[in-house]
Parts: sequence; C-alpha cells; structure tokens
Amino acid sequence: MPALAGCVTSGSDDKPAADSGAEKTADNPLGVKADAPLEVVVFKGGYGDDYAVKAEAKYTEKYPQAKVDHKGLQKVGEAMQPRFVGGNPPDVVDNTGAGRLDIGTLVSANQVSDLADLLDAPSLDQEGKKVRDTLLPGVIEDGTFGGKTVALNFTYTVWGLWYSKPLFAERGWTYPKTWDEMLALCATIKKAGLAPWTYQGKYPEYMNDPLLTMAAKAGGLDLVKAVDNLQPDAWKQEGLVQAATAFAELAGQGYLMSGSEALSHTESQAAWCQKKAAFIPCGSWLESEQKGVAPDGFDMVMGTVPALGGSDKLPVTAVQAASSESFLVPAKAKNAAGGKEYLRMLFSKASATAFAEANSTLPAVAGATDGLTLSSGLGSVRDAVTAARTDTLAFKFRTWYGPLAKAADDATGELINKRISPADWSTRIQKAADALAKDSTVTKYTR
Repeated sequence: MPALAGCVTSGSDDKPAADSGAEKTADNPLGVKADAPLEVVVFKGGYGDDYAVKAEAKYTEKYPQAKVDHKGLQKVGEAMQPRFVGGNPPDVVDNTGAGRLDIGTLVSANQVSDLADLLDAPSLDQEGKKVRDTLLPGVIEDGTFGGKTVALNFTYTVWGLWYSKPLFAERGWTYPKTWDEMLALCATIKKAGLAPWTYQGKYPEYMNDPLLTMAAKAGGLDLVKAVDNLQPDAWKQEGLVQAATAFAELAGQGYLMSGSEALSHTESQAAWCQKKAAFIPCGSWLESEQKGVAPDGFDMVMGTVPALGGSDKLPVTAVQAASSESFLVPAKAKNAAGGKEYLRMLFSKASATAFAEANSTLPAVAGATDGLTLSSGLGSVRDAVTAARTDTLAFKFRTWYGPLAKAADDATGELINKRISPADWSTRIQKAADALAKDSTVTKYTR
C-alpha cells in the first residue's frame, strides 16, 4: 500500500467525485439518485459472494433504472490500489482477504467516506431503529478511526480452537480449560497416534490469535491497551512472554503436526478434517470454509482458548471477538449515496439471517440467528459469545498498523518452529513497535 500513500494527497484540493445525489426523504434517507450506476467490489473468499449479489438484487428492485456492476475478486488490494490512486474507485469495496488495502493508509489519505449518515439512517426492516442500533457490540468501534466510522464489518468473528466433537467423545477426551490440561491432553493424543495440533503454517497469524488471547486473559484489558497504544515495553509484559512460552512448548514437546509450517490454510484444514490432528486454531469462518471438505459426522465445534494460570485477570470464558468482512465507501465514489444505501440493504436483518443460514457464520447484525437451527460450529460460536457475556477482547494493532501485524506474525512463526526463544520473540516485536511509535509519518491511534 505505500504507493497509495505516496500518490494521494489529503489536502483541501483533493475533491471527491461529483455526486449531487437526490433529495433526502423518508423513503430515500440517503438521497440516492435513482438512475445512478452502482459498482460493487466484493472479496470472493470463504463466504463466496452470493450474499452480496442478493443485496444488489434488492437495490435493483428499488432502483430499476440503476445499472449495478458487480465484481467478485480474490485479490482486492491488487485490483483496487491503482483505482484509488487514480481517483476512480468503485462505490462500495469489501476490503477483505490477505491482499486487502491497508485501511490506516486509506484513512490517512482521506480516501474513505464517513458513514455517520448511514448509521443514523433508519434500518431497512427493523422499525423504529437506526442502522447503528441493529449492530452487535464493538462493530462500530471496529470501523472507527480518529472519531469517524469509515468501515462497516458484516461478520462477527470469534477466535478459538477447533476440534471434532464426535472424535473427542469417541476417545473420551475432555476439552481443556487450562494450559496444563492442554499439555496433558496433547500427550494423550500423541500416544493415540494423532498429532495434537496443526496450523495454517504459511500464515502464522492463525497461531498469533490464540497466543494473544491467552496473553490477554492473563494480563487483562490493560495488556491489550498497552500493545495497541504502542507503549514502551508493551510486548515484554509478563502475560505476553508467558503465553509465548506456552506456545513454544507445543513445538518443544513435538505436539505440532510434522510439516505444518509449509502448509497453506486449505491444506492444514483439510488434514485436520482427515483427523490427522486433533486441534486447529481459527476464526469462526472455519465451518463455512470447510463445507465439502469436512466428512459427514465430523461435527466441528470451537472451544475457547485455555487459561494460562490461576491468576488470570479475565475468565476462561473470555473470547477474542471482532467484526470482519469490512465494507467501505470510497471518498471519491461516483455514487457514494448509492453505496451507502446498498450497505443499508446488506445490513438488514433479513439479509443477515440469510447469510447466517447459508454460511454458518455469525453476522454483525444483532438477532440475525434468532429462531434458526444452527450447525454444530455456528452453535458453538454462539454459545461461546453467550458465555463470554461482556468479557470480549480485541487487539486493534493489526487493523491500525499493518507493518506491526506482519512483524508479530513473522516472529510467532519463528517461535513455534523453534528458531527463536520467547524472550527473543517479545524483543523482536517490541523493536518493530518502537520503530513505528517513532515514525512521524504514520498516523497513530489510541484506545
């Protein structure tokens, strides 16, 4: 994304594309011009893009004169960066996937619209509620930078450790609540001829999630804030070093499936579905992603990350959760009002419920799964969110500072492959955080 920062200025001469819109009325609260074309770009990943196409059909139904141009892409950033730089972006972008645009850079360059008017618009199908009132806790905050909400995330992701419920029942294994119980169970699993863990080796961020969740449970929300606020020695806090030590034990005791480091997410997850390993770390999109791969009766479920020890500041039921699948309306969109109206339709309860049914994933719209018969995976995710109550946590540094996220991911990959020690792990990431803190060209955010 550096090319974007270098080629786009953020001064007053940087004018958005012409979009005079139409008069705002009760039926048209965002002032959509009825015949203005709408271009929507969606990340076509594990969820596909049918859900987005259905919302476009709703848009066409209301605005039949408007031509809708849909693009489902694998590499959103690669395709969209030149368009943002050139000043001709689409009207809506689902900025998701491994190659996504750096949202912090977009915000710094004034390239994304403030969505306040969308949030204050009436919900499409929940009478008496504004769009902002229909979203799960934390969704608005996840897309807010410097006091402006510039992105709306459509899914609600919870991170944990996944296993096959029937496999555990068949073997008499009990899901561990503490790390000591985890290590004891891993020894039992290994003796049974299975690898205790595998992970998405080419993308070590998957192992970062449980490591950081365990650290946050140990050190509490103050630990999370210190990391996100780039405080000196934040990565050297006891909870983080202890969690890194715990994950180093997995490798040290031979509890990671041999060859995991070289596997992609699809390869490692397929091996797990073949019962070559008992546990795999992942977000709550896993069940959807494994449709057609997991055998009948596999019945995957997600467990919360075990507690580090008895002095943890957050309960074992605490979960790392955040909204994802990030939609934004570019500041230079030709039809910004239409882009926001499209999002109002996408974030309707009916749209979210249909998405939950099709993708076994929690949407960011509250109550979207009410009355549904849930699959094993989605049911376990909902149960985890219910059990956590208000004890949810989310690190923001990954969204705010892409280079720091990469430094943390790379260090964790080295750690769990026995190439650096836990102390070296914390020192290495702290060095990257300190460099970022001193870099005056990077916009800083605090919580």
